[in-house]
Amino acid sequence: MSLPLTSDTASGPLPAPRSNAPDLRLIVIALGLTQITGYGTLYYGLGVLAPLLSQDFAWTKEWAFGALSLSFLAGGLVAPAAGRLADRHGAGRLMSLGSLASAVALAACALAPDTFAYIAALAVAGIASSFVQYSLAFAALVQIAPREAKRNITYLTLIAGFSSTLFWPMTAWLGLHLPWRQVYLIFAAANLVLCAPLHAWLARFTRPGVSLPAAEPDEASEQPDRSALATGVIAPERRRLAFQMTVLTLTLFSFVNSSMLIHMLPILNELELGLAALWVSSIFGPAQVMSRLITMLFGKDFPASNLALISCGLLPTALVILIASAPMLGGVLGFAIVFGLSTGLNSIVQGTLPLLLFGYAGYGARLGRLTAIRLVAAAAAPFVFSVVSGAFGVKTSLVILVLFALGSFAASASIVVLVRRSAGGPSDQSTQPK
Repeated sequence: MSLPLTSDTASGPLPAPRSNAPDLRLIVIALGLTQITGYGTLYYGLGVLAPLLSQDFAWTKEWAFGALSLSFLAGGLVAPAAGRLADRHGAGRLMSLGSLASAVALAACALAPDTFAYIAALAVAGIASSFVQYSLAFAALVQIAPREAKRNITYLTLIAGFSSTLFWPMTAWLGLHLPWRQVYLIFAAANLVLCAPLHAWLARFTRPGVSLPAAEPDEASEQPDRSALATGVIAPERRRLAFQMTVLTLTLFSFVNSSMLIHMLPILNELELGLAALWVSSIFGPAQVMSRLITMLFGKDFPASNLALISCGLLPTALVILIASAPMLGGVLGFAIVFGLSTGLNSIVQGTLPLLLFGYAGYGARLGRLTAIRLVAAAAAPFVFSVVSGAFGVKTSLVILVLFALGSFAASASIVVLVRRSAGGPSDQSTQPK
C-alpha cells in the first residue's frame, strides 16, 4: 500500500511542519546531542560506574545492578503518562522539564549520604529519563513534521548511536581518576548546561495535538483524519494482535539488549578478554551508526516491519557468535559488530514500527504504553542476568538470552505476516517522503 507522504500531499489533512521552525536538520542535530548525553549519563555511564558504587556502599554486584533495575523500572512505569502529556502539552516542554529533573536527580545521587537516599535519587533519575530519551524525542519529531518523521527518526538514531562509543570509555576513564560521586556531578552538569537549553529551544516548535486520538477531529479540517499515515496500515480487526506482537517483539528484544548493554564490560572480562574488552565494546557504537547510515542511504522505501525482522534476526546471531568464539578476539569483534547492527536497527524500529502499523493518531500515548512494557523488561534484565550468571556462569546465561532473542524474532515475523494480510497490499510501504 502506498502512503500519501510526499511533499505533494500538502493539500491533505496531514499537518505541515510549523512555519516558524528552523531547518529540520538543526532540530535533529540538537535532539541528537541531547540523546547522546541523555543515554550516556542516564544509561550507559551508570552501568560502568555500578562496580564502584558496590565498593563504596558495601554492596554485592547483584545489588548494585538491582539498584539500576529499580531506576529503569521507575522510568518504565511513568512512560505511558509521559506519552499522554507529550500529546497534550508538546514533547519539547516535557523534555525541558526532564532535563532539569535529570540534573537534579544525578546531583542528588552524588550527594546521597546513604544507600536509601542514593536509591531514591536514582529512581527519580529513571523517571526523568522517560522524559528525555527516545520515546519523547520521537514524539517531538512527529509533532514538528509528521511527513518527515520516519526519515528524521532515522537521522536522530544515527547521531545518538555515538552515545555508547563516547560514554563507555569516557566513564571508565573518569572512574579511574575521579570518585564516582564527582562523575555523577559531571553528568548532572551535562544535562543542565547542554540538554536543558536545547530542549527549551525545541519546545518552541513541538505542536501539541498532532497525535490526538484518531476519533477526534483535526483542528484544521474539523473531520477525523483517516489517511493511512494517521491510522496505520494494519486492518482494524488485526490491530489488537498487531499491538500484542509489537509488545512481544520489543519487550523480548529489550530484555536481551539491556542485559548485554549494562553487563557488556563485565561479560567480556568474564570471557577472558582482559584489556581488550573495552576496545571491543567500543566497536559496538560505530556498528550501530553503520546500520542506521545504511538504512538512511538505502532503506528509504524499506518496510519498517521487515527492518524489525532483520534487527531481531541479527540479535541471536550475535550472541551465538560470542558464545562460540570467545575468547578469540576476531570472533568477539564479529559479535560486537553484529550486535551493534542489531541494536542500531532496533532503535529505528522502536519509533517507526508503531508509526507505520498504527499511524500518528495517538502516537505519543501509544508509544508511551509500548515503552512502559519494554522498559519493565529492560529494568529487570540487569538484575536477573547478574543473578543467573552468578549462579550458572556467563555462557549459560548467554544461551538463555539466545532463546529470548529467538522469541523476539518469531514475534517480528508474525508482524510481517499481519502486515501482508492487512487490507491494502502485500507489504507496508515506507512512511518516509520520497
